[in-house]
Amino acid sequence: MRFLHTSDWHLGRSFHRVSMLDAQAAFLDHLVATVRERDVDAVLVAGDVYDRAVPPLAAVELFDKALHRLAAAGVPTVMISGNHDSARRLGVGAGLIDRAGIHLRTDPAACDTPVLLSDAHGAVACYGLPYLEPALVKDEFKTDKARHEAVVGAAMERVRADLATRGAGTRSVVLAHAFVAGGEESDSERDITVGGVSAVPAGVFHGVDYVALGHLHGCQTITDRVRYSGSPLAYSFSEARHRKTMWLIDLGARGEIEAERIECPVPRPLARLRGALEELLDDPELALHEQSFVEATLTDPVRPAEPMARLAERFPHTLSLVFEPERTGDDAVASYAQRLKGRDDHQIAEDFVAHVRGGSGPDDLERTVLRGAFDDVRVDEGVREVAG
Repeated sequence: MRFLHTSDWHLGRSFHRVSMLDAQAAFLDHLVATVRERDVDAVLVAGDVYDRAVPPLAAVELFDKALHRLAAAGVPTVMISGNHDSARRLGVGAGLIDRAGIHLRTDPAACDTPVLLSDAHGAVACYGLPYLEPALVKDEFKTDKARHEAVVGAAMERVRADLATRGAGTRSVVLAHAFVAGGEESDSERDITVGGVSAVPAGVFHGVDYVALGHLHGCQTITDRVRYSGSPLAYSFSEARHRKTMWLIDLGARGEIEAERIECPVPRPLARLRGALEELLDDPELALHEQSFVEATLTDPVRPAEPMARLAERFPHTLSLVFEPERTGDDAVASYAQRLKGRDDHQIAEDFVAHVRGGSGPDDLERTVLRGAFDDVRVDEGVREVAG
């Protein structure tokens, strides 16, 4: 059976205030064309269909058109909700559109109810694990701890229990939206850390033939059977070096895996340029970036006059301007943004405590309180999305 694995469409998202709807429409055109041209048997969408819980109408219309085209092609689509989606909103009408071959899996309690497909070699059971917010699903899965590994592990136990009841030779596919250990992050994924831990080990998915992952935006192989498709478009300059693709997966009669990367259309390449303003304006080697989306980091010791306007004369699609003056090794002055770079919210809060105390950071109990406060805020946001 041939699957097309994709994820993290983030319909409705902009890129530094530039609308991406046209680029997202072009990607969906490409997806439907690939389905037809490569004889795809089923499409797997591993979450984050939308960029936020209440997407703009234009994004909903784009999604609706894509579903109609996939249904018209007669190709089953299995889709789960991600941490950016509202599972309840995405799942509205799931029972009805299931009859059209569009299978939405947004209810954690139904993770062990597969979409059953078949080919010349027999049955393939596709299980959908929507994003599992530990604090919201720990009671459903009866886990002692509200941790990603615990709830994903419990969900997979249900999957394996159901699979054991299926006929001999039944092959299995799992869709999941999670941060699996070994994956490489970018700047555009929403943090899902709980209690300082966000990753689940790849071994939690043992016993199935293929795991189609979503959440991380770079296409990557965790193991031969556990893969991220990545997002089809770049959503931050940290993805400038990403090769945006989908996975074309051939699942053999005995569960063998053959994987091929299918290129996604690039609406406009990304470029991260660094140097003094005059160097960037004069360097002939930078001509290839003149039509790219540009993030420029200026290293001038003194901020030049009208830098954005001057950059835009050569690079009209400059979207981000960063100032990082080159300093001598003994210059202790650094920008606030530089000091915060690469630090998460909890680390920033600990630094603040140390600052106001004159150097003494929080003790273990205070760290636990801080961590709990950040977890409570994120969970509260999830509860309000579910309630809405």
